[in-house]
Order: sequence, then structure tokens, then C-alpha cells
Amino acid sequence: MTAVLRPLRTHEILHRSLYRVDLPDAGGRPVTWTVEVDVSGDWEARLYRDGHRAAAAELPAALPVPGGRIEVDAGLYGVTRVHLVTADGEHRLAPVPGTLEHRRARLAHRRPGVSRAIAATAVVILAVNLVLAAPQALEILTSLPRVAEHVGTFVSPVTLPAWLNTTLLVAGALAAVERVLTWRRNRVLDAETLWTSN
Repeated sequence: MTAVLRPLRTHEILHRSLYRVDLPDAGGRPVTWTVEVDVSGDWEARLYRDGHRAAAAELPAALPVPGGRIEVDAGLYGVTRVHLVTADGEHRLAPVPGTLEHRRARLAHRRPGVSRAIAATAVVILAVNLVLAAPQALEILTSLPRVAEHVGTFVSPVTLPAWLNTTLLVAGALAAVERVLTWRRNRVLDAETLWTSN
């Protein structure tokens, strides 16, 4: 007996993502293909055909569907790729209503000014984190004996109290989630997101 796609529960929206696409079968009947990724679980992408499990694979995954494949990848902060790849090109799948991704897209559609403000705040937070965290990370790295032997030690000119470091860490994680939800990527700005990709 094949597994059935569970409905999304509200407490799962921070770690469980669902995306879907409708494709015609051989007889022309529309079939709903749903991709499920749970970043709190086994780092696996599961594919459902009309709500019944059709395939599963470890991330990054390429799941076969009629006429092509669905490519899926995720990082610590959520799904970073879920595209239908066919001979005609690539098309991103739509988030299922109720998911965090769908709610964020709906906010962008209904309140574009608020959406832009959230996106800009995320950029500022990540930029500040990058500037303040890099010297501290370099100090920690050069304090390792093997590294210190070859390059010497570095003392960060930035020393922050523990409460501020914690605040920046939490704000940075939220900003990274925002960037993943809106499919924005920048090699420098989203370095933390890229490093934690699966």
C-alpha cells in the first residue's frame, strides 16, 4: 500500500514545504504532482501523484515525471530549488496553499510595500551580520593551533556582548529564511544560506 500525502498542519509550516504542478497523463487527464520536503527530517524529497507516494530520493533529488523531471534541493533554511525541467526549459513549482512559502507569496501580492520593506530589512540584517561576524570568525579560526602556526593569530576589532551576538544570530536566521522564501540569492550576502545548503 502506498503512502498518502498528509495534510499540512500549522505547526509544520516552519520545516515542511509542499509544492505542486499539474501535468497531463498519457490520456490527457490532468494529474497533480506534489513535492514534499521536510528539513527537520531525513533530507529527502518525496513525490506524490494525486496524493499517493510515487517516488522519493535524498536531496539534491531529480524525480521523474511525464515529460521531464522535478529537481529539488534544500538547505537549513528551506527549499532552495524545486523546478520542473523539460525539453522546453525550467519552471518553478507553485507552493501549496497554507505553506509558509505560499503565505509569503500571498503577502507580496496583496501588500507589495510591506513585502519590499521586509525584503530590505533582511538585506540590511544579513549585511550587518556579515560585517560584524567575519572578523569574529577570523579570530576564532586563527586561534586554532595549526592555523596560527602558518598565518599567525588575528584579534577582532569587533567585540560584542553575548546578548547582541545572540540577537544578531536569531535575526540573521530569520533574514535567511526570508531570502529562501522569496527565492533571492547573492553569493556574498547569502553566504550563510549557501554554506548550509544540503
